[in-house]
Amino acid sequence: MAATTLTISSKNYSSWSLRGWLMAKLSGVEFEEIVVSPDDVAARAEILLLSPSILVPCLTHDGAKIWDTLAIGEFLNEIAPAAGLLPADRMRRAHCRSICGEIHSGFTSLRSALPMNLKGRFPKFKVWSKAQGDITRVTQIWRECLETYGGPYLFGPLSMADAMYAPVATRFRTYDVPLDDVSKAYCDRIYEWPAMQEWLAAALLEKEEIEELEVEF
Repeated sequence: MAATTLTISSKNYSSWSLRGWLMAKLSGVEFEEIVVSPDDVAARAEILLLSPSILVPCLTHDGAKIWDTLAIGEFLNEIAPAAGLLPADRMRRAHCRSICGEIHSGFTSLRSALPMNLKGRFPKFKVWSKAQGDITRVTQIWRECLETYGGPYLFGPLSMADAMYAPVATRFRTYDVPLDDVSKAYCDRIYEWPAMQEWLAAALLEKEEIEELEVEF
């Protein structure tokens, strides 16, 4: 296997890094992890949603350089198809791509109002109406997928979709978001995912803080 690297940012704050890293873990492709400090100007701007482009995470493999999270998932599915990042069935695969695209390009109110902060806990956090609309849509997606495909994950076994929605599950826990039983159980399963446990353990050891994301607003 050619040398593969994955450049990521803060494990506590960077939701896009978490997505790319979970996909890489799910693929089974061995990779070297390169961490950019959140003190880095460009990385900080991406975490704070101040950058016009998201260039981290970035995967390099056999001369290819891929920096968009969806593109990383598609590329990993091509080089490791047996890992099942995308469902084998054409209809399921189309559905999976659709909900991955939705979280990739949408839910901006949720992102800005409830930024990822794995070490943070904000009990009874007040969620404003636009963010609540995003939460309602996310949980609708989860319930529909779990009912249609039988669980335990969105398309049965773990897939790219679970990696894409994992940071949302962390936001719901960080900000004490009330959930229906099905959605809460799904969040719990995401937290029990061994790769997620590995990421969480590393996030808790991070010393760097981004002050703007530590304020309860």
